[in-house]
Amino acid sequence: MAHVTLNQYLKLLSEAIDTRNGMQCAELLSFNHAHVANVRLQVLNPEQKCQDAMEPPYDEMAAAHLRCTRAVANNDFVEAYKYQTIVVQYPYSTYQPRAMLIWVALPIMNAVTLDLRIFANYVSVQLRCSRAGIEDSKKWGMLFLVNQLFKIYFKINKLHLCKPLIRAIDSSQLRDSYTMAQRITFKYYVGRKAMFDSDFKQAEDYLSFAFAHCHRDSQKNKRMVLIYLLPVKMLLVWPLLCAFLKSDSLNLQGRNLLLLNDALNKHETFFIRCGIFLILEKLKIITYRNLFKKVYLLLKTHLLPLGAFLVALQFMKVENVDLDEVQCLLANLIFNGHIKGYISHQHQKLVVSKQNPFPPLSSIS
Repeated sequence: MAHVTLNQYLKLLSEAIDTRNGMQCAELLSFNHAHVANVRLQVLNPEQKCQDAMEPPYDEMAAAHLRCTRAVANNDFVEAYKYQTIVVQYPYSTYQPRAMLIWVALPIMNAVTLDLRIFANYVSVQLRCSRAGIEDSKKWGMLFLVNQLFKIYFKINKLHLCKPLIRAIDSSQLRDSYTMAQRITFKYYVGRKAMFDSDFKQAEDYLSFAFAHCHRDSQKNKRMVLIYLLPVKMLLVWPLLCAFLKSDSLNLQGRNLLLLNDALNKHETFFIRCGIFLILEKLKIITYRNLFKKVYLLLKTHLLPLGAFLVALQFMKVENVDLDEVQCLLANLIFNGHIKGYISHQHQKLVVSKQNPFPPLSSIS
């Protein structure tokens, strides 16, 4: 029996059923019999062969038994238990209409239920082991899942949903043990979220990590990181850049404003698609602040006519600007702490503090 073909085995089982030989049927369906080690019987889809060799419903019982032998050979006792429960259903159900032959089914039931109990014990052990493995796998797979969720949340613009995920990873003891690829992806998304939250220092740290650890051949990934890292770095180093712009001439400041406006207009669609347009607008606001500071230094007074700012903007070729627009710009700068003062609408003047009216750009909000 250890070397019979599938057709030979099915013929033997069919003959045992036809002759009502319960003991032989029990042997041919028992896992104590040598046939279960026969690789010729461990076929993937035995149903058609069984249908050709046997009458229903015995063909289903035989097919379930053959699938069970394959599962046992693969040490998959969960699968084996599933198919053995099918085998167990048949002996009584098939012989029940013939009450006198119920005793023929008893040895079969004894054999298949004994195997079912053994498989159940194996399943219990296998599941206990797999649960421990699953828990460990869950921990290691957590960052992969988080990164996939980040991609979804960024795509549907639900960044607030990222917060509990970030907290879960940051509190994990494995946070520094994940693969570098997963850590890079995590840092990239957390850096982007920090940028949108105006936490530019954290954004720089995370995005810098992602860029520095990207494989040198991953040019596409490096470019994706730079799209967000560069604007962040520009905002953070802007105070240093301003130190080089301390000239009494408006030309240098104006040229920066013109170049920035040109770049924003030319690449507006790209910046919006990447989600960095508003970040770059912060640079624009700071550029206006520096320009208006030049007006203050030229006029040397804390009572600044709104018309003076209008002239400066028009001189810098800012189009479609009027006094209302000037007031909006100044109100925005005051609100963000870039100018200390208030607008006197009655006198059409900006009244700035006599003490440090244009605070240093040491922090960007």
